[in-house]
Amino acid sequence: MDDSSSMKMSSNKPYIVGAYYDWISDNDLTPYIVVDVSVYGVLVPMSYVNDGQIVLNIASSAIGSIALGADGIEFSARFGGKLEHLFVPYGAIAAIYAKENGAGTSLPIEHPSEEQDLDVVKDEPEAKTSKHKPSLSTVASTTKASTEPKKSAKGKPSLKVIK
Repeated sequence: MDDSSSMKMSSNKPYIVGAYYDWISDNDLTPYIVVDVSVYGVLVPMSYVNDGQIVLNIASSAIGSIALGADGIEFSARFGGKLEHLFVPYGAIAAIYAKENGAGTSLPIEHPSEEQDLDVVKDEPEAKTSKHKPSLSTVASTTKASTEPKKSAKGKPSLKVIK
């Protein structure tokens, strides 16, 4: 049908990320995600960010309960001994892979669309807001995260929670 080309489909990233998360976990490996912190809705302790990205261990053994929701991944994790609540919009996930062998996939970064940007709060015309609730995200951030222990992090994290 010619009409199908004009139909806008939702992102397939929630499905891909969920499938890889299950596959990696079912094989008793450690799922990591690479997060682009420039995407709206990602708030992280900046001391853990490296080159605009952060690598997060999202294994159930490393975090509190995890929710792979409609808009992103939500969980709790410890940074410098402090329990933090995290949220990563799916659009910010650049890759999901197994720490032990690198099996996984890279994904395109998706910034909120212009249509979503039209949901800007009237009080803050310069702010780029969307229907995605801003939250937090984080774990060990380096390009060699697989060689570091789970909870190694340099510096003291600082977080700002926006509700």
